[in-house]
Amino acid sequence: MRIEFFGVRGTRPVARRRGSVYGGHTPCALVRDGAGEILILDAGTGLHRLEESLPVRANKEGNRPHLLLTHFHFDHLSGLPFLETLFRRSALIRFYSLFPPAVLRRRLSGFMTGPYFPIEFSETPSRKEFLRIGPRPRRIGRLAVSSCPLNHPQGCAAYRLEENGLSIVFATDTEHYARGVDARLAAFALGTDVLIYDGMFTPAEYEAGKKGWGHSTWAAGVELARAAGARRLVLSHLNPEHSDADVERLESAARRAFPGAVCAREGMIIRLEKRP
Repeated sequence: MRIEFFGVRGTRPVARRRGSVYGGHTPCALVRDGAGEILILDAGTGLHRLEESLPVRANKEGNRPHLLLTHFHFDHLSGLPFLETLFRRSALIRFYSLFPPAVLRRRLSGFMTGPYFPIEFSETPSRKEFLRIGPRPRRIGRLAVSSCPLNHPQGCAAYRLEENGLSIVFATDTEHYARGVDARLAAFALGTDVLIYDGMFTPAEYEAGKKGWGHSTWAAGVELARAAGARRLVLSHLNPEHSDADVERLESAARRAFPGAVCAREGMIIRLEKRP
């Protein structure tokens, strides 16, 4: 299993002059299982680059992507109208979320509609399926995928993806609690190999007026990683106001507290291999 990042910024994309090291696209990642099955996490502005990166057969002919959506905020959906596969009659796209299938279909239809986009979601020629990922694992290829609700306005899901005893937890939009670690999320992420967590704010920024915004800090990510016994911490959903230098300082602070912690960046690939 491996994960590759195509968008790691939160809220809005960032111009290249401010995001040249970590990238400027909003959330999107690609996971491949051991058999090469493709699973996409979120549909931010990085989605078009992800689609361009796929092998010719998968991109032009296979056309059977699995697309997991954490929630429906604009930064996590804004790449969807530009997904070429959506407009291919031969394609079958399976959409997943924490919400019931009817809700998922309705919200995607409401997002991609006139006068905001010239083609209605329901008019795109691809075939579509709408499915729910709940707390009990659902099999997608070789992966067992489950979800956990997060503390984020209007609802959001963390996903856990497991294969052959290895796991990734993707929890990019959540706010930690004043009383301490989110016990439900810590239990969900227990023993994970890679914890991808909301690194939107520094602790000082959070205390200075960002409480209640639905996002977290590198320090809360460290606390969660320790509580969950995670092997690796990756901070994502990076603040669009942070320059590369700001992110580097944040990353250094996190690494001092949790050795090996990193901030996600476009093009980063993490490969998980079974421990001997």
